[in-house]
Amino acid sequence: MSIETFKYPKTFTLECGKKLPGLEVGYHTYGKLNKSCNNVIWVCHALTANSDVMDWWHGLFGKDDLFNPDEHYIVCANILGSPYGTVNPLSVNPLTGQPYYLSFPQFTIRDIVHAHQLLAQYLGVDQINVIIGGSLGGQQALEWSIIEPERINNLVLLATNAKHSPWGIAFNESQRLAISTDRTFYANTPDGGSKGLKAARSFALLSYRGYETYDLTQQDNESGKLENYRASSYQNYQGEKLVKRFNAYSYWYLTKTMDSHNVGRGRESLEKALSLVKAKTLVVGVKSDILFPVAEQQYLAKHIPNALYVEFESVYGHDSFLIETKTISKIIDSFLGSNFNGKVIKMQTA
Repeated sequence: MSIETFKYPKTFTLECGKKLPGLEVGYHTYGKLNKSCNNVIWVCHALTANSDVMDWWHGLFGKDDLFNPDEHYIVCANILGSPYGTVNPLSVNPLTGQPYYLSFPQFTIRDIVHAHQLLAQYLGVDQINVIIGGSLGGQQALEWSIIEPERINNLVLLATNAKHSPWGIAFNESQRLAISTDRTFYANTPDGGSKGLKAARSFALLSYRGYETYDLTQQDNESGKLENYRASSYQNYQGEKLVKRFNAYSYWYLTKTMDSHNVGRGRESLEKALSLVKAKTLVVGVKSDILFPVAEQQYLAKHIPNALYVEFESVYGHDSFLIETKTISKIIDSFLGSNFNGKVIKMQTA
């Protein structure tokens, strides 16, 4: 399926009070909405992903996978600020005729959700059977379930949190510091800050994986080696790979968006906000995740009514929610077919 674009005809007001005069949202759909309109699976993607979920979440989404287009109407929308079809810092500001770059207004997870609510209305999606997301995607799914609790039937949260932690903010700030040391970032060109973005991605990878991951996958067997280590090559390769498909300005803004995630903002407290969720909820944690430690998922499950908590072992850290799709599929399939009475249950799975 090719990407489609939703164009909002009115001015879009952001949480900060600033306005976007030309909101466009890129999105993909797979399958068809059934007569009962109860087969919608809405996917919220993470930081540098895109709306083509069939391309990046193999094993969970696909023709022969748990979420397949034969049974489900699958929707995934590109997030605000991301360069894959939605208005972002490289988009042309209709008021000036020039790209936004660093004049793009700061936006939040709630703004992303509000944009996707407009898309859902446009698509005729009144009820979402399952909304699912990991990391920043999970932050969106959670926020939506609080804003519109009656619209979401099942909520699946993977490796995410209720409020971004000082630890996570520190990682993001370190990445932005790397970007800002690249003087081209302030030149306002499409490839501005590319070298800084490469370095930022290297920092990020250290939080996405961990010691055990690198020890398993990046070992050098030649004992006499003095340079050109596999781990060094891997960091360079992944940095260059991101530079080819993303831009420093979108990355800069999206890390700030993640930093501002706090479902308790304007809602008395985190606990009060989480109590508003009415969806049957599955919260999944990964024991080796150092960016979103399992304590954050346990907190979600403790304070969301009718929530089930599951954690599993993996050497892949935070990235496990994208890699361990067989395990995750089994967990979700069991959850969707189960009946439980609101207890928080801790399960272990290999």
